[in-house]
Amino acid sequence: MPDSVAKQRVLIVEESATLRYMLGKTLEKQGYEIISVDSFESAIKTLQSNTLELHAILVGWPNYEHFEESKHLLVLLDREPYSEVAVILLSNDAELDLLNWMSTRRTTALVPWENYQEVVSSLQAMLDPLPQQPIVEQRQTQPNTTPTSVLFVDDSKSIRIYYQRLLERNNYSVVTANSVEEAYKIALDKDIDIAIIDYFMPEQNGYVLCQKLRDNPQTADIRTAVITGTYLDSVIRDCLQAGAIECMFKNEAEELFLARLSGMRRFIEVQRSIEKQRENLAAILESVGEGVYGVDKDGRITFMNPAALKVLGMQDVKSLLGVNAYDAFHYNKHDVGRDLLKEAYFSGEQLKGWETQFRHKSGKEIPVDCTLYALSVNGKQEGSVIAFRDISERKMMEEKLRWQATHDHLTGLYNRRYFESYLEKEISSVSRTGIMSALVYLDLDRFKYVNDTAGHEIGDQLLVDLSQEVNKHLRRHDVAARIGGDEFALILKNVDETVAVSIADEVRTSLSNLRVHHDDKAYHVNASFGIAMMDTPDATAGDVMANADIACHIAKRLGRNQTHMYEKGSDERNAMGSELGWSVRIREALEKNMFQLHYQPIMQMKDLDLVNLPAHDGVLWQRHIKETDTVNNYEVLVRMLDENGATHYPDSFIPTAERFNMMTDIDMWVLENALQEVVATGPASKNIRLSINISGNTVDSDETLDRIRSLIDQYGVSPSSLTFEVTETCAIANLEQANDFINELRKIGCRFSLDDFGSGFCSFSQLKNLPTDFVKIDGQFVRSMARGATDRAIVTAMNDVAHSLGRYTVAEYVESPEIVRLLKICGVDKVQGNYISEPLAELPNSNVVSFAKQKM
Repeated sequence: MPDSVAKQRVLIVEESATLRYMLGKTLEKQGYEIISVDSFESAIKTLQSNTLELHAILVGWPNYEHFEESKHLLVLLDREPYSEVAVILLSNDAELDLLNWMSTRRTTALVPWENYQEVVSSLQAMLDPLPQQPIVEQRQTQPNTTPTSVLFVDDSKSIRIYYQRLLERNNYSVVTANSVEEAYKIALDKDIDIAIIDYFMPEQNGYVLCQKLRDNPQTADIRTAVITGTYLDSVIRDCLQAGAIECMFKNEAEELFLARLSGMRRFIEVQRSIEKQRENLAAILESVGEGVYGVDKDGRITFMNPAALKVLGMQDVKSLLGVNAYDAFHYNKHDVGRDLLKEAYFSGEQLKGWETQFRHKSGKEIPVDCTLYALSVNGKQEGSVIAFRDISERKMMEEKLRWQATHDHLTGLYNRRYFESYLEKEISSVSRTGIMSALVYLDLDRFKYVNDTAGHEIGDQLLVDLSQEVNKHLRRHDVAARIGGDEFALILKNVDETVAVSIADEVRTSLSNLRVHHDDKAYHVNASFGIAMMDTPDATAGDVMANADIACHIAKRLGRNQTHMYEKGSDERNAMGSELGWSVRIREALEKNMFQLHYQPIMQMKDLDLVNLPAHDGVLWQRHIKETDTVNNYEVLVRMLDENGATHYPDSFIPTAERFNMMTDIDMWVLENALQEVVATGPASKNIRLSINISGNTVDSDETLDRIRSLIDQYGVSPSSLTFEVTETCAIANLEQANDFINELRKIGCRFSLDDFGSGFCSFSQLKNLPTDFVKIDGQFVRSMARGATDRAIVTAMNDVAHSLGRYTVAEYVESPEIVRLLKICGVDKVQGNYISEPLAELPNSNVVSFAKQKM
C-alpha cells in the first residue's frame, strides 16, 4: 500500500464489539488509521464535531432498531463536509429506502456481512479510483522514460563519434568501444540493450563479440547488430550464425539506419513492458494472503506464491515446477471417491468453495477451501489458476460445535438429542438382526438436597464424578447419556433381561458408594433404575423411553435405590393413569383459564453500566424501568395452576401436552392473553416488546398462521412489537415448514428468534437460511462461563457466527455480574436472567382499563 494510504483515516460505526474488532484488524493490516464508535449516537456526535478529516466511513447497518438515529446519520452523510466521503454499508438485509439513498450518492457501496473481507478491495477502489489495467496502454503511448542503451563498437574514432552523436540526438544512451575486448568488458559492467558492432576490426572481427555476448548468460539478452561498409554474403552469414539479428551498412541513409534501430528498440520496450507486468504479477501473488498456484493443462505446476508454500510447509518453488500437483501435495485417500480438483485440472471446469485436503510437507492433512479458474488462450484451455486457504481453524471450531451439539457440556456424556437419534437406530438394528438390547433409565435420588445444601458447584462435581463412574462399568459398545438435570440413560447392547439387570445393579451399587466432600461433609446420592427391553414389535424410540421411564418411577415408589424391569401390562396401566391425569388437568386449565403469564425482562447490553454493576438481583431492571420513554423487552413465560392453587412450571406439563397434541392450544392461549395484557397497559404499550415461545406443533400447522394474524388484528397490537421464539431443534427438524411459517409472519412485521442456539447442531448454512432476526444462545453455556474457558470460547464462537450472518444475539440464564462482564467481552447484544430481573407477575400498567379473560 502506498505511503499516502497509510495516512488515510477510516471511521467504523458498529455496535458489536466483535465485528468492530474484525473490521479494525482487517483495515489496520492494510495501513489505514482506524477510529471506532459503538453506536449511531456516538457516530453522529463525532461527525457533528467536525474535528476529524475522514477519508471513508464504514457503517454496520442495523436490521431492526435505531431508525431515527440511522435517518439522522444518512442526513449528515449527505451534507458537507461528508457528502464526498466514501461510505461502505455492511448489511445482510438492506431495505428499499436504504438502497434508494445509496443510488443518489456517488461514493457509496454495500457489502454483505458474510463477505466483510471485500471491504478492503471496495475501499481501495473508492479511495484510489484510477483503473489498474489501462496503465499498460498509457505506457505504450507515452515516451519511454528509460532511454535505450547502445554499445557502439568500431576501431575508427571518427565513425564512433559520428554515430554517437546521431544516436544521442534520437534519445539513445550511447557508450563506445574500439575493440572486441573493450566492448566485452563494458557489456559485463553496464546495462546494455543493443550492441552495434563493426564487422572488420584489426585484432578480432565483430562476429567474435556477437558469439561471446550470446554464449554468456549475463549478456545473452543484449540485442546485437553488425555494421559494415561492404556487402558480402559471407559477412552476413557469419553474423547471423554468431547471434546477430540485424546487419547494417555504413553507407546507407541515416533514416534507414535509425528505422532498423527503432525496430530493435520497440522489441526491447515490449520486452520491458512484459517483464514489468510479470514482476507486478509476481509481487501481487507474493502479497496475496491466500495460497495461489497454477497448473498447465496436464496438471503440472507452473508457479506458486509464498503463501501457498507456507501453508504446505515448503521453502522453494523450484522443486515443484513441472511436478504434477496431484502427486505433489494432494492428500490421496482411495476410499473417498472422485477428486474433483484433480479432474478440474484437465477439464477446466470452474470450482468455487470446494473443500478438500492437501498434504503438508510433514505428511499431515490440511483442510483447504479451493477456487479454480481455467486459463484460456484463443478459446483453448492452457491451464488453471487455483486459489486456496487453510481452513483448519474453522474446521476445529465446527468440530467443537458438532461435539457440543451431541454431548452434555458438563459431564462429557452424550446429550438427549443425540441419544434419542442413536436409540432409533438401535431399535431398527434389533428389529433387523434379532440381537437384543436394553434401555436403562436412571434418576438420581436426593440430588436436589445436595444442590440446595452444598451448592450448584458441588452438585456439578457430583454429576461429573457420577458420569465417570458409570463409564467405568459399561462395555466398549454400550452408550451413556445425560438426558436431563439429574436423569441419565444407557443403551446396553447384546443383552437379555438377566444381563441387563446385572449391569444396571453393578452401576447402581457403584454409584451408592460415590462421595463428594465439601466443608468436612461427605455428600452422595443414590439412583433409581428403570429397564426396558427393545423387544416390542413396531416400538418407537419414544415408546421405549416411556417404558424405561415408567419402570424408573416404579423403582422410586418401591423405596428408591432400586432396579426395576418394565413389565408390559401392569406397569403400563400404572403409568397411563398418571399421564391421562396430567392431560385432563391441562385441558381443564385451558377451559378455566388456569394458566398464568409471567414476564422476564430482557436488557440491551449497551444500556448497562459495567463499572457500577450492583451485587443484588433485579436492581439493574429497577434502575432501567425508572427511565421514562424507554423500550422494554420481555419474554412471556407460562405457568399452570391446579385446583389447589399450586403453581406448576412448564417442565411438569409441557411433555404431556406435546404427547397429547395440546401445545398449539397452549400457544394460542399464551398469545391471546399476552396481547390482552399489552393492550391493558394503555399508553405504556407503545414501549412494550414481547418474545413469545411457539412449539413445533404450531409451526407445522397451517391453521395457526391465520389464527395469529387474526389475534394481532383483533387487539390492534403492532406486529413489530412481537418476536416469536422457535427452538433450534424444531426449526432444523422442519426447516422448509419453519421457513414458510417465519416468512409469512415477517411479511406483516413480526420478528423471530432462534431459541436454544447450540443445543442442537445448526450448521452455518442452515442458520444463514433461517430468516430469523435474533439468536438466543443456550443458557447451559452462559451459566457456566464464569467457571471455565471452554464455555466462554463456545459462547464467543456462537456470537461471532450469528453476528457474521447479521443476527443479533441474546444470552439467557444471566445470574451474576461476572457473567454480564464476560458476555460484554464476547460482544453479546442482549441479556436475560434472574440477575437482570426475576420474571414479573405483570407488565408495567399506566391505564386503569383491564380486560376480562376470555375463553379460547
